[in-house]
Parts: sequence; C-alpha cells; structure tokens
Amino acid sequence: MRNPVVRVTGLIAAMVLALAFYFVLLGDRGIALVRDGRPVSVVFGIAVLVLPILGIWIVYATLRAGFAHQHLAHRAHDEDLELDVTDLPKMPSGRVERDAADALFAQVKSEWETDPDNWRSSYRLARAYDYAGDRSRARDTMRRAVELERAERRARGT
Repeated sequence: MRNPVVRVTGLIAAMVLALAFYFVLLGDRGIALVRDGRPVSVVFGIAVLVLPILGIWIVYATLRAGFAHQHLAHRAHDEDLELDVTDLPKMPSGRVERDAADALFAQVKSEWETDPDNWRSSYRLARAYDYAGDRSRARDTMRRAVELERAERRARGT
C-alpha cells in the first residue's frame, strides 16, 4: 500500500489540475461570449469570466489554509501536544463517541482558558471542537491558532 501522504497529495494535485483545466475552459467560453458583441452575450461572458477568478481564489485560500493547518499539526506533533484519543470510546464510523468528545472538550477548554493567546492551546481547542463535532468553531479556532503562531514566528524573527 502506498504512503497515505503521497496518495492524498496526489489526489489534491489531480483535483487542482482538473479545476485549472475547468477554469481555462470557462475563461475561454467567457471570452468567446464577450467577443460575440451582442449585449446579452457580453453580460453572460463577463459573468462567466467571474467564475474562474472566484474559483482560483477559493482554491488558493483553501490550499493556503490547509498548508497552515498542516504546519501547526507538525509543530504540535513535534512538541507532543496532539490530543490523545486512542483510549476514548469510538463509534463504528471511527469518530469519538459524543460523551467522550464532550469530556475531552471540557478538559481542553479549561486548559485554553488559562492561556487563550497561545497558539498551542488554540490548536488543541480547535482539535477538541472537531472531535466534538463543532466544525465551524473548529475552523474559527484553528484560524486563530494560525494567526497566533504566525505572530509568534514574526516576534522571533523566523
């Protein structure tokens, strides 16, 4: 079996290439519609040209966030800060059972409350939110952890 990192990286690269091809096709169609010259075609052409621009921005923002989250995951792993869920009860799907995830969340939240401006505690809280099933708070907290970690690196000059 291949390395899962290589497999995921290959899948992401293939998806980005497929989207790039799609964006080129959309751009070509948009330009053709604008060149048609009729007012309705020009308006549709401009609208179609917005789609690849929006798509490129979404792909960029998603990849940038993913790389930043991966960077934090590596740092957390290196500092032995990952949440250990190996002994927690799991559902058949592999997700941590709700009560156990809630207990883990309560523990990590109390740790975070003692040091909310540290990227490490925010990272752990984001992971706890994820285990508890609160994906939107997990994303927001991870975004905060990324900002705090960047500020720490800037302060150190690295």
